[in-house]
Amino acid sequence: MELSYWEHKTWFSEVDFTIIGSGIVGLNCALHLKEKYPKSKVLVLEKGLLPQGASTKNAGFACFGSISEILSDLKTHTEQEVIDLVQKRWDGIQLLRQTLGDKAIGFEKNGGHELFLHKDVLLYEACFHEMEQLNRMLKPIFGAFPFIKNDNIFQFEKIKGHYITHQFEGQLDTGRMMLALLQKCQQKGVHILNGTEVETLEDSEQTAVVKTKTFDFKTKKVFVATNGFSAKLLKNRMVKPARAQVLITKPIKNLKVKGTFHFDEGYYYFRDIDNRILFGGGRNLDFETETTTSFGETQIIQTRLEELLAEVVLPNQPIEIDQRWSGIMGVGPQKNPIIEQISNNIYCGIRLGGMGIALGSLVGKELADLVE
Repeated sequence: MELSYWEHKTWFSEVDFTIIGSGIVGLNCALHLKEKYPKSKVLVLEKGLLPQGASTKNAGFACFGSISEILSDLKTHTEQEVIDLVQKRWDGIQLLRQTLGDKAIGFEKNGGHELFLHKDVLLYEACFHEMEQLNRMLKPIFGAFPFIKNDNIFQFEKIKGHYITHQFEGQLDTGRMMLALLQKCQQKGVHILNGTEVETLEDSEQTAVVKTKTFDFKTKKVFVATNGFSAKLLKNRMVKPARAQVLITKPIKNLKVKGTFHFDEGYYYFRDIDNRILFGGGRNLDFETETTTSFGETQIIQTRLEELLAEVVLPNQPIEIDQRWSGIMGVGPQKNPIIEQISNNIYCGIRLGGMGIALGSLVGKELADLVE
């Protein structure tokens, strides 16, 4: 495709900031750049019809880490690193709510609950044993003890009689959130172009060159916000793709389940939405296959999701699956996101570790703040 004079002049000339990826991070970066530099020309490039990756494909959890996830993180991070990471997640959710408003994103604070299967005796005992200590550790962030013991009020089966609830966790409508974010960017004059895949980036002292499959253009600064897909553009970054598979039921009459739920150290998760159950996870069944940038579902994971849905979540009632899909996250050996300047004019905000909703707004802002 050749660009006409008009196309090049209107969209691709005198570009101040180019952002690659129109997910939560990319759009928040665009918003904050526009706030800092109101007269700047900000261009967002997205390879998909809608934001690819995980921003429109996640489960809509406004979460900060279940108790078993926090305990697991303490094995590979210092206590202060874990505290800082939970603080970032908390700050990120508050920024998201302030930016768009609770009504626009369908935010509800119904708590996040960790269930324990009968087989997970040691994990169950460890979490309850450490709950008081973790509450003291995290109280400065939330202003109160986040974790409380709860009865199995939703009558799940094949689990221990109690689960641990994070009182401050919530849920939102992912589609409404991203639509509101796109609309806010457009209102601020941000140019968003879909169906434009960037192949390579080249940097020089004054500008960067963005090369797509069909045309090239110059820009003063480039921000890579493609998370799980970033390895293509950024060499030697400590980020790997991680596919997450999801299914959702058809509407269920008199559904009592309310809130967000985790089990098996967060590898499985489910929630209520529109009188349905959204259920995802199972990546730990086949890490090698799920380390991919290809969307799709596998029989081993989808079968297990259906089994757990029928045996644990909605026992003794008919269930019909309505849709299945997958998203691509960006993970690495550390949970902290990578927000850094890579060269003179190229920056990145990546590795959100499956916490894009909690971290995305803050990472986008901090990415924009790298420019002085």
